[in-house]
Amino acid sequence: MDRFSRNNYSNSAHLKELMTAPPMTAEQHAAINRKRNELRRMIEEAKEIRNENADLLYQP
Repeated sequence: MDRFSRNNYSNSAHLKELMTAPPMTAEQHAAINRKRNELRRMIEEAKEIRNENADLLYQP
């Protein structure tokens, strides 16, 4: 196993780095949320298309 796969679930940031990081601005937060929503919608649309295609293939 390489050194990256052993530590997947641990946080490697030091406490001082976390405590001294500048807060996120409202614009940054909004941009992150917009991107997250875009990706979620794309996934939902892909799932709907997949399910529609599966319904077309299934004929009892």
